[in-house]
Amino acid sequence: MNFRLNFHHLRYFWHVAREGSITGAAAKLGLRAQTVSHQVSQLEQALGRALFAPEGRGLALTDCGRDVLRYADQIFLLGEELLDCLHEEGRGPSLRLNVGISDVLPKTVSCQLLGPALALPQTLKLTCREGDSDPLLADLALHQLDLVLTDRPLGAASAQQFLCVELATCPVWIFATPLLADRWGENWLGGAPFLLPARGNMLRSKLDQWFAAQGVQPNVVGEFDDMALLQAFARRGLGMFAAPAFAPDELASDGALRGLGLLEGIEETFYAVTTPRKQEHPAVRVVLRQGG
Repeated sequence: MNFRLNFHHLRYFWHVAREGSITGAAAKLGLRAQTVSHQVSQLEQALGRALFAPEGRGLALTDCGRDVLRYADQIFLLGEELLDCLHEEGRGPSLRLNVGISDVLPKTVSCQLLGPALALPQTLKLTCREGDSDPLLADLALHQLDLVLTDRPLGAASAQQFLCVELATCPVWIFATPLLADRWGENWLGGAPFLLPARGNMLRSKLDQWFAAQGVQPNVVGEFDDMALLQAFARRGLGMFAAPAFAPDELASDGALRGLGLLEGIEETFYAVTTPRKQEHPAVRVVLRQGG
């Protein structure tokens, strides 16, 4: 293939991929849809591949389109970093840290694990992206992220590509609204409404084992993929829930929840994953140092 990549065409493609439609990208760019469509067609012709396929009223990426998008993300992310670097010249040394955070990690735990990076003397520009661990690790492999925080150790295959450090082990507490806490007190195992993470979650597996060991069938009134959503319903009084916290005040400081006690025998372990290339990043290095 003998051609020079036109980065203007690539940027139009990038906007269409992010917006999911020609019209959406055109509105964002302040251009006519015909102009955007023509630029994307030019890129497809140069590559000799279709990048999009119709899907409903929008467009879906083809396999080739997904590959091109991964590279486009890297190209334009580096461009943004370059502009940031030039813009901040003269303001003193600064660092940029791009972190992927597994969506099962409590927000307070994530903040604590990143605390050493925030305490560095350099100005830190922190970007956090939340999601499922596997896509975040894929982005880490593509150098779109510097670090991933997760609750899962790596499998044997991934361990050859990444560096995984155990950062902290955190106790698990039971929380409830004051009204539920007053009603059930220490007898919450006797039938109090309970909210659980969805099956497949690491904490859910540990809770199921703990309940089985106690010979208890919990009164489950809700199951959630999203832990933040679970806690939002818990704060409305729908049910009690278990969550990792280094101290109960992390979740109960506003008075909407009350810590009822530790679940003895259950702990959550959190890991930091990076690449050999990224482990010398100053902010990554101090985060990894928590794991010894």
